[in-house]
Amino acid sequence: MSTSARVAYFVRTAIGSMVRSPFVHVIAVAALGLSLVGFGMARIASSQLDALLASLGGEVEFTVYLATDAPPAQVDELERALTNRTGGTLARISPATALGRLAAQLGEQGKALTELGDNPLPWSLELKLPPNSREPAALKQLAEKTRALPFVSGVDYGEEALERLGVISRAMRLAGLVAFVLVFLTTVIVVSATLQLAIFARREEIEIQKLVGGTDRFVRMPFLIEGALQGIFAGLFALAAVFALVRWVEREGGDLVGFLMLDGRFVVAWGRLALEQLGLGIALGLSGSFIAVRRFLRV
Repeated sequence: MSTSARVAYFVRTAIGSMVRSPFVHVIAVAALGLSLVGFGMARIASSQLDALLASLGGEVEFTVYLATDAPPAQVDELERALTNRTGGTLARISPATALGRLAAQLGEQGKALTELGDNPLPWSLELKLPPNSREPAALKQLAEKTRALPFVSGVDYGEEALERLGVISRAMRLAGLVAFVLVFLTTVIVVSATLQLAIFARREEIEIQKLVGGTDRFVRMPFLIEGALQGIFAGLFALAAVFALVRWVEREGGDLVGFLMLDGRFVVAWGRLALEQLGLGIALGLSGSFIAVRRFLRV
């Protein structure tokens, strides 16, 4: 039998089995699909937190407050060092400019600031960071080194907010990894147990193929193709379900998840997610089929 004839036989046998036993395969596809929906939502949540962290990093400026007797030459050297290290853009803010900003932010109450005899605000350096320089750990290290300078009175970059978001993002990644492992194992067990029902109904056919000289690979291939097809169907179902859920949350989420969205939408790489859903679905289907058929080959 030629290779093309074998492939055609395997595919025809797999599709015929799925048509003859639709209930069993629907259960397997449903189990796979629900697992992939959970995986997809976890991936989107993790990506959204990363995007939110990056956006907040752009809004929070790295501000250095200078002492009143800060030497101009050392301040110039600090400016060059900050811009060279981070690649950001730096502006030197005078006390008068800072006071004007504060008065504008306070509105009506800010008018009292204009009556102050002496301006209490210091000179400061405001550094706007590019996306590749917004890592909380790197910012913390830079802030510690800058605070240690004798002519620097303080540094502010929204440290607490960035660290909290970083902890949440790492926790989501760890939770997603643990959930993925548990879902993978559980789904493989459920799918293999479900497929054993269909394989058990064909045990006599398997025994005959083995007795007439059929190899394990020849007997196994139709079942593996069934598992791959189930994974593809489950991946497509999960992708459609995740897309519908995301669009529904964007419309109806409101205040519940509105803080996670950027410009009222989630940041989703649908092409990459589709490949991940289909790839994982095929892997789960193949794993479940392999485990299910393995015991019936020992005849």
